[in-house]
Amino acid sequence: MRCPACGNTSSKVVDSRPAPDGDAIRRRRSCERCGARFTTWERIEELVPLVVKRDGRREPFQRDKLRRSLSIACRKRPVSADQIERIVARIADAVSEREVSSEDIGQLVLVELGEIDEVAYARFASVYLRFESLEEFRALGSPRETRGADDDS
Repeated sequence: MRCPACGNTSSKVVDSRPAPDGDAIRRRRSCERCGARFTTWERIEELVPLVVKRDGRREPFQRDKLRRSLSIACRKRPVSADQIERIVARIADAVSEREVSSEDIGQLVLVELGEIDEVAYARFASVYLRFESLEEFRALGSPRETRGADDDS
């Protein structure tokens, strides 16, 4: 593993434990050159689904990309890293098909964020749904209103 602080490739494992969902191992490492500590994840390499983008391109599903998007939406919100990691794991489990559209992934993210934080939901929705005006954004409503409408049918 390359140290994110100094780039050294020599590190030692300080702590190792299974992830909450049990499908990975979380390892805390310490760089042998600068002493910086960082986390790595070890998981079984599975057949990676392809994400079909809006323009028709296909690219491999990337947990890290999903995690980054969630972290940006949840920045300065009361959402823990463990909550984000659980969302990533649930969505990764849900996209086990050979191909999945980016729209389907976005909808899964909206459902997950709508259950934990309205501000994070609105942040993600504003980028994912590509609003052109404030009126379109207001028309989205809160995740509670959206869930309430679905529950009545």
